[in-house]
Amino acid sequence: MAKVVVVFHSGYGHTQKQAEAVAQGAGAELVAIDAEGHLTEAQWAALSAADAIIMGSPTYMGSVSWQFKKFADASSKPWFSQQWKDKIFAGFTNSATMNGDKLSTLHYLFTLAMQHSGIWVGTGMMPSNSKAAQRNDVNYVGSFSGAMMQTPSDAGVDELVAGDLETARRFGERVAGVARQLKG
Repeated sequence: MAKVVVVFHSGYGHTQKQAEAVAQGAGAELVAIDAEGHLTEAQWAALSAADAIIMGSPTYMGSVSWQFKKFADASSKPWFSQQWKDKIFAGFTNSATMNGDKLSTLHYLFTLAMQHSGIWVGTGMMPSNSKAAQRNDVNYVGSFSGAMMQTPSDAGVDELVAGDLETARRFGERVAGVARQLKG
């Protein structure tokens, strides 16, 4: 059994719901970055013990939140000793608009994973891109690099699109499956 950790920051609760769906699919432990960008020593230890680390952040102004960036900068300690080398990595994000520069956030997460000498896993899902496609379909936002979710800026956390949450759950399943294969 592979140990999977989902480390994320959520500003308004939407990305937290996405993180919970990813964690459900992966059978993962949730590690929330606090409002000041900090983790506890126990949370850092969970990341070090993980076989796979799935990272998530809302997309603000075309990148990760400052709290996630603070976590990323603090990860220079495990980077220096290559503690996370050869771990599985993946990422997810949410923003208010359909595009919202979410791919820039996923590129940031990918770059961070590569700096840690990790192995990146994408969604492995085809996009829902036919004329018959509906907004509630799995991978409607159409990402291969990582899970993307779109939540209108005035939507509450109870108004998330079920298809986006199912995309997140399936994404978590895929990452955990790859981690099991490589660990096995």
